[in-house]
Amino acid sequence: MNKFDEITKIMKKIIGLFLALLPFSFCGKQSNVVVPKSKEVKNMEVKEGMEVATFAGGCFWCTEAVFLELKGVKSVVSGYIGGRTVNPTYSEIGTGETGHAEAIEITFDPALISFGELLEIFFATHDPTTLNRQGADVGTQYRSEIFYHNAFQKQLSEDYIALMTSENTFGKPIVTKMSQAPTFYVAEDYHQNYYNQNKTQGYCSYVITPKIDKLKKMYQDKLNK
Repeated sequence: MNKFDEITKIMKKIIGLFLALLPFSFCGKQSNVVVPKSKEVKNMEVKEGMEVATFAGGCFWCTEAVFLELKGVKSVVSGYIGGRTVNPTYSEIGTGETGHAEAIEITFDPALISFGELLEIFFATHDPTTLNRQGADVGTQYRSEIFYHNAFQKQLSEDYIALMTSENTFGKPIVTKMSQAPTFYVAEDYHQNYYNQNKTQGYCSYVITPKIDKLKKMYQDKLNK
């Protein structure tokens, strides 16, 4: 059984454990989103029935491209989260001194795709065992971290990691962090939808395209048609 089959099996176990809790789950209707160098916090309105998930899993060009492919995902925004600097820029993030992670904020329709399914794909499309790096991208800004928005997301993520750890899914310890979602700062415009606008660029061709190909092979039933 390969890694992706194991992750799918684990996710099915966890979903079974949590079906009874679904009526009590709750979602935030707003998420603090700040445009770089803005003087004030702007609340991103989340439409009724939509939910938000925030993941850091390496370069946000990669993670954004993966989740934009999924059925039920209404939007994916690249940005910065979890650091000390207010209104950080990409150049400041690149120093590794602000404490922020490159991350994505996903708005999704839980009637079409669940947080559990997003969590499954998050772990299947990056390496959660490498501390502060993904491949050649090295630094705390490339860490693996889940920023949960409510108690249900927190509990599901904890139990998912615990189960993968007990089954030694990756053959190495999982180093993915978990934190309550703080303010999310939207990255500069040129980072948004980067892969789809720059597919021939070297990084996109050699790093992101293989991820998308793997996603399409392993999760065909979850993709936009």
